[in-house]
Amino acid sequence: MSVAPFTPAQPVKSGLTGLPSSISHLPPPTGEFRPAVEILRFNTCGSVDDGKSTLIGRLLYDSKSLMEDQLEALERSADITGGGQVNLANLTDGLRAEREQGITIDVAYRYFATPRRKFIIADTPGHIQYTRNMVTGASAANLSIVLVDARTGVIEQSRRHTYLTALLRIPHLVVAVNKMDLVGWSEQRFNEIRAEFESFLPRLDIKDVKFIPISALLGDNVVDASLHTPWYPGPTLLQHLETVHIGSDWNLNAFRLPVQWVNRPNNPTDSRLHDFRGFSGQIAGGIVRAGQKVMVLPGGHITKVKEIHTYEGPVDEAFCPQSVTLQLEHDLDVSRGNMIVAWDHHLPGTGTELRANVCWMHQRPLQIGKKYWLKHTTQSVQAIVTAIDHRLNISTFEEEPTPAGLALNDIGEISLRTAQPIFYDGYATNRLTGSFILIEQGTHATVAAGMLYPPTEVVRPESSEFVI
Repeated sequence: MSVAPFTPAQPVKSGLTGLPSSISHLPPPTGEFRPAVEILRFNTCGSVDDGKSTLIGRLLYDSKSLMEDQLEALERSADITGGGQVNLANLTDGLRAEREQGITIDVAYRYFATPRRKFIIADTPGHIQYTRNMVTGASAANLSIVLVDARTGVIEQSRRHTYLTALLRIPHLVVAVNKMDLVGWSEQRFNEIRAEFESFLPRLDIKDVKFIPISALLGDNVVDASLHTPWYPGPTLLQHLETVHIGSDWNLNAFRLPVQWVNRPNNPTDSRLHDFRGFSGQIAGGIVRAGQKVMVLPGGHITKVKEIHTYEGPVDEAFCPQSVTLQLEHDLDVSRGNMIVAWDHHLPGTGTELRANVCWMHQRPLQIGKKYWLKHTTQSVQAIVTAIDHRLNISTFEEEPTPAGLALNDIGEISLRTAQPIFYDGYATNRLTGSFILIEQGTHATVAAGMLYPPTEVVRPESSEFVI
């Protein structure tokens, strides 16, 4: 494969905001308004050899998002794999085993930017035995790209990854029909694959779906429009990624702040910081404003927000998913694992009896009656699996009731009992406060990723008096 002359891009400074190590490190506000650039997180998925890694390589290459050293390493790798030709898949498939076998094994993250947006890409594997890796890579995505080989059409793994996209409540789906050059750019073949997808998409409740015919190897309809598809009037893949609306993807209706860290600088040389006590974390939902009335869980104490600090300086309001430090008007007993929520009608649910969908991610099967650590937001509690309600048959999307267990990569519904109440929302309402992981005691291995059903009981201030 020949490649066009390449112009190296300038390094892109990350727009992600982290928690400061101390409030004293916050730079003074400049007073200058700089509009924030949106960050779109997306993942690629699909079956083996559908061209996921090649697509990402083509996106990075054609958008001129590669550095000179990356391009040189890519050319050197052409002597190892690819028969002397540049293999764009090697930009993400960095493990030696991946390059030798020509497959993706682990999740690879890549970053690039255009004048309109910044992008975080998760390249996830297509093999069935790496389904857990796909769940990991897609868990924080705004958009999922499911690739389909135009020759083979929709197969079981295509359906599996589309279902996982729906299960993870990823708001936007792109079905990229790849390798159109190998079917003669046939509009009929493209429409056949689209019709097959549309036959089961209504069952998955995915609202925003886009179909794009592409050739990742040749670059058609990836960054630049193809001359081979005059019958396709839509945008290229990059144009769609730049313009898809993601402003309403986050839950901005109900304020949630899981406390990650109690910020006590104890700086005796600065009167502002000598007695400073703030509560830091990433906003998991809603909007918070200075002067707003909030409730601290599990104590149920009511107070007001005194000040809001971010890495850039004090602000009057902040929203999901910003990282902030809140100062409260009253000195309350607040520690890691507590949650600060808005005191209004949008209160979270609570309870010890939980129902959830899980993707099992360990070689040892899930066992009823076994104890695990359940990590939810910044809180960790002991939990026991009380029942396996059903297992999902990915081929038919039918539920198999009361299975004996869940094996590696199985998806099913389970019931749990926790040692103390957690404060949560249904996963369909809030992906951050509605998700959890199960950790095996002793080995500390992450064995499952879970998505909670809506709560049956709303939190009450007296929840701290709950006794098991």
